[in-house]
Amino acid sequence: MAQRGRPRDTEADERILHAALEQLLAHGYAGFAVDKVAEQAGVAKTTLYRRWPTKDHLAIAVVARMQDDVAVPDTGDVRADLTDYAEQIALGLNRMRRAGQHGDADDHSAGVVAELVAAAARHPDIGVLVREVFTRRNQLVLGLIERARQRGALAAATDPGLLFDQLAGALYYRLLITGHPIDRTYAERLVNAALTGVLPRPES
Repeated sequence: MAQRGRPRDTEADERILHAALEQLLAHGYAGFAVDKVAEQAGVAKTTLYRRWPTKDHLAIAVVARMQDDVAVPDTGDVRADLTDYAEQIALGLNRMRRAGQHGDADDHSAGVVAELVAAAARHPDIGVLVREVFTRRNQLVLGLIERARQRGALAAATDPGLLFDQLAGALYYRLLITGHPIDRTYAERLVNAALTGVLPRPES
């Protein structure tokens, strides 16, 4: 059956998401205005609202795009691969932490991430979107861990989901609760600690 209506303009989508990212990073969540995004992207406000009805929906789309830009390496060295991935996630979280901050802003703020967590709690449909975004992306890392387990780089009893929870949970706890720095050094320490309990034991 032929589809009704005009096809979605993918070029407009790209312009909107690019403008939204720039606006979000420049002004933070409080200053993130959908009307300004539409103006910068050169689209009608009705065009944008048909795709993303609220700024919460648009912000989630921006986060999803940022996550899609993060590669999930699988070089065969699970320690290095998980460290590189954790570092890339840390860089993204730090960008969101600094969004809209200027001068002597509080470096310990959770920034946009905290706002999106709050939006997910307020609106069930936003919560569903957030979970869908993270579920889709997490499958890539879970696959990486499972392949490492299958080739013997991790103990046979390793639970990929539990191992990933240890890594991701620590990153977001550090951002949302303690406010401590998240950098390459922390990513290395985190992965080393998490892998300690799941590395194969040498045969005696």
